[in-house]
Amino acid sequence: MKVTVSRKAHFNAAHRLYRKDWSDKKNAEVFDKCSNPNFHGHNYELIASVTGEIDPETGYVIDIKVLKEIIRTEVEDAFDHKNLNVEVPEFKDLNPTAENIVVVIYNKIKKQLPSHLVLEVTLYETPRNFVSYSGI
Repeated sequence: MKVTVSRKAHFNAAHRLYRKDWSDKKNAEVFDKCSNPNFHGHNYELIASVTGEIDPETGYVIDIKVLKEIIRTEVEDAFDHKNLNVEVPEFKDLNPTAENIVVVIYNKIKKQLPSHLVLEVTLYETPRNFVSYSGI
């Protein structure tokens, strides 16, 4: 029997959506307000969901304290109150769109989980705009 366990988290981060090889005009046309040269920020909400078999000894799919610590170290400590373009190495040459951010977060969390567990990450950029990634 497979069960999904989820943990919510929160972080604040600034970013600018733009391509270095495009003019400011083209960046503004494509990314609109999100291409502000002075950056802008979001209050991101994250849901990390882990699916697997229930361990008969513990009754857990994953100890939620372990998942909480993985999220804290891999996401919150790395991204919270940071400028993603400037302070987070993964975005040095990667446009920090919600789509790219969720894939980076997925990869950071997934490498800390046992391989038999399935992960899905949902990232809310705003209450109405969100993306999900499960490695497919």
